[in-house]
Amino acid sequence: MKNFEVARLFDLMADILEIRGENPFRIRAYRRAAQNLESLTEDVETLAREERLQEIPGVGEDLAGKIVEYLRTGRVKDIEAAKKGIPPGVVQLMNVPGIGPKTARLLHEKEGVTTLDRLEKLARAGKLRGLQGIQAKTEANILKGIAQVRAGQERMPLGHALPLGRELVHALEGIPGVSAIELAGSLRRMKETVGDIDLLVTSTDPAKVMRAFTTLPQVAEVLERGNTKASARHREGIQVDLRVLEPESFGAALVYFTGSKQHNIRIREIAVKRGLKISEYGVFRASTGRRVAGATEAEVYAAIGLPWIPPELREDLGEVEAAATGRLPRLVALGDIRGDLHCHTTATDGHQTIEELVAAAERRGHEYVVVTDHSAAARVAGGLSAAELAAHVKKIRAVQTKHPGITVLAGSECDILADGALDYPDAVLAGLDLVIGAVHSRFKQPRSEMTGRICRALANPYVSVLAHPTGRLIGERGPYDVDLDEVFRAAKRYGKAIEINSYPARLDLNDVHARRARDLGVLIAVNTDAHVLDHLGTMELGVATARRAWLGKAEIVNTWPVKKLLAWARSSRPGAGRQRRGRGRAGSFRR
Repeated sequence: MKNFEVARLFDLMADILEIRGENPFRIRAYRRAAQNLESLTEDVETLAREERLQEIPGVGEDLAGKIVEYLRTGRVKDIEAAKKGIPPGVVQLMNVPGIGPKTARLLHEKEGVTTLDRLEKLARAGKLRGLQGIQAKTEANILKGIAQVRAGQERMPLGHALPLGRELVHALEGIPGVSAIELAGSLRRMKETVGDIDLLVTSTDPAKVMRAFTTLPQVAEVLERGNTKASARHREGIQVDLRVLEPESFGAALVYFTGSKQHNIRIREIAVKRGLKISEYGVFRASTGRRVAGATEAEVYAAIGLPWIPPELREDLGEVEAAATGRLPRLVALGDIRGDLHCHTTATDGHQTIEELVAAAERRGHEYVVVTDHSAAARVAGGLSAAELAAHVKKIRAVQTKHPGITVLAGSECDILADGALDYPDAVLAGLDLVIGAVHSRFKQPRSEMTGRICRALANPYVSVLAHPTGRLIGERGPYDVDLDEVFRAAKRYGKAIEINSYPARLDLNDVHARRARDLGVLIAVNTDAHVLDHLGTMELGVATARRAWLGKAEIVNTWPVKKLLAWARSSRPGAGRQRRGRGRAGSFRR
């Protein structure tokens, strides 16, 4: 919990410094520290107690001191002082895509804008155009951005909500008398955003559970409290609903509160045809009211003639019919993932060395990892020139000799330029084990241009994977305008894979698009796009998205053994039909 609080505080400080036009290096330091705190798997309070705060990438002595100050007092004097004179609403304006610190300051000074409502009113009335840098098109983009921000405020991203939910489970499972506890709702279905957190508990002492829940430090406000049900507002803003149940009803309640609503309607319809009624309390004979099932989910589904259906599939998108006819897919599991194909290091914008990345991937049980730092066009990420890439590959090969237990591959996240060309020439790409193509610029190209751009990149014989295919950031930036069906057909035609990017703000492809890709026979890669070591743990979110897309492990290239993966990556390259035998893993950049 404190990780997110401190991260938000550092982000706020960065916003304030930007509005004041202060040192960009200080601003970047706060941003970097905030990003790393959000993705940190260890508790910042534990690190503070053990005096290990400076182990967090981007946290030096100064920021470590501010973290300690906040943990002790609940505030940071420097940040309180920096906030003086800046209306809170001005900072919030920067949440709108396209509004930076200069524009936020301009809107406040010239039009007195401190709220989204006033900003929207002025934009709709056309009263912003004429201000420096603001035209009619800018106003339209501001209105789009406001809609995105409001949508993001209504629901919490999965990557944020899941650790909050698990922390609550951990806090309650140690209470004497608690025999079972589960998350339910859209969080259990692993939707990319969730509206609230549902907790189901069985206990011999419901009153004790109620007391413990309503006095948790995570609870900011108790909204409702009864004998077996309570609702509270989490300190992070999301509502949490708790229900304490009898053991014989736990499975039925888990089905009911996991949802979705449409899925529950379908199984209730089946139950009615069998003379049964399903509720949160169990499955009952309609004629006698006798309970016939309810203790476990499997028991509930079996009572209506169905096998257990994985929560990620419960959206009434064909899963009931598939279950009834024995066609439920065997979904990919986290343990099926053999390696990560998209990772960054300090060579560009990552926060770990090659050695640290490889060691961390090996600790996670990966069989292989691909180092894919940025190409030269990604200037803001410190992209590598061709000469710098050659030197980088030599370092990657050297690290391999120190880690015989994992295969270390050299790759690149290579920019797809505006015309669909790759940022490196083919002669350079030929020296890499695996190439990921990515769009990082010109997001507002017309649909036909963006689609053609990406399809031309997929036709390149050295590109194997298309990274974060729509460019969206959940609640921050919408997808660029692209015909995904055309992109999928191109990927299928050229034998390339489309990425599910596991970074919590991306989850791109989303589940709907990933299922469409699957239906068209397109291969998928589930990658973390790791920039700090803790990002390697977000693979779980990508796998959850793949499961929601009905994907099995055979359709995901990084569930394959490394020999099969490399054979596939080379299969579209010139001369692939007469593959050279006995060569090293690299092409022209040899160790």
